[in-house]
Amino acid sequence: MMVELKDDERLDYLLAENLRIIQSPSVFAFSLDAVLLARFVYVPIQKGNIIDLCSGNGVIPLFLSARSKGYITGVEIQPRLFDMAVRSIEYNGLGSRLQMILGDIKDMPEALGHGNYDVVTCNPPYFATPPKSEINPNEHLAIARHEIYCTLEDAIQTSSKLVRQGGKAAFVHRPGRLIEMITLMRQYRLEPKRIQFVYPKEGKNANTLLIEAIKDGSPDLKIEKPLIVYNEQNEYTKEIREILYGYGE
Repeated sequence: MMVELKDDERLDYLLAENLRIIQSPSVFAFSLDAVLLARFVYVPIQKGNIIDLCSGNGVIPLFLSARSKGYITGVEIQPRLFDMAVRSIEYNGLGSRLQMILGDIKDMPEALGHGNYDVVTCNPPYFATPPKSEINPNEHLAIARHEIYCTLEDAIQTSSKLVRQGGKAAFVHRPGRLIEMITLMRQYRLEPKRIQFVYPKEGKNANTLLIEAIKDGSPDLKIEKPLIVYNEQNEYTKEIREILYGYGE
């Protein structure tokens, strides 16, 4: 199948899933964080409704399509990234199961209904919005990194509204905001059930946090074994190679 590439776009492989994705160096390309969230979250294998918030170029819906036969919706506020995601979904022949919505995540509960989703995932902007002089002049990067259109509370509150009682909501973020996340999750009836810390190397501090909650779940938190990205030779560890490429050797 042919795909239309615009401006400086390229077609990259998602190797473990045998899929392709449209990327561009001038907008926010997906990171390892998104890949890790897509692998961390529980998803129903055969059916179910899944929604991914702050989808960017659609990487999490694409990854999840390899793990679940359910219906997956992605929501993205930036038109250029939305357009890239739509074309990637079409190129991979997944239009019957995946759809993208262009819009603000805060509008989605009213637009899509409360409690209609079994699973919600979200890779939100990590940083509070700094003074204008410190914001990246590239608007696409600034919106992806800073809470310009979407705060952490927006992401958690919206996820809680969209997910059904007993459904799961999963996020990737920075460990420094763990306490804030747990406080907000409990405020909006999301009970944290699983946490995994990701470390750049053995002996370093964690720099990424994966957390999954159940709507109105009972308190019982499980800390998963740590995930380490690089070995002493600055190569991906076996676990990361398996996630990215489908093999560990």
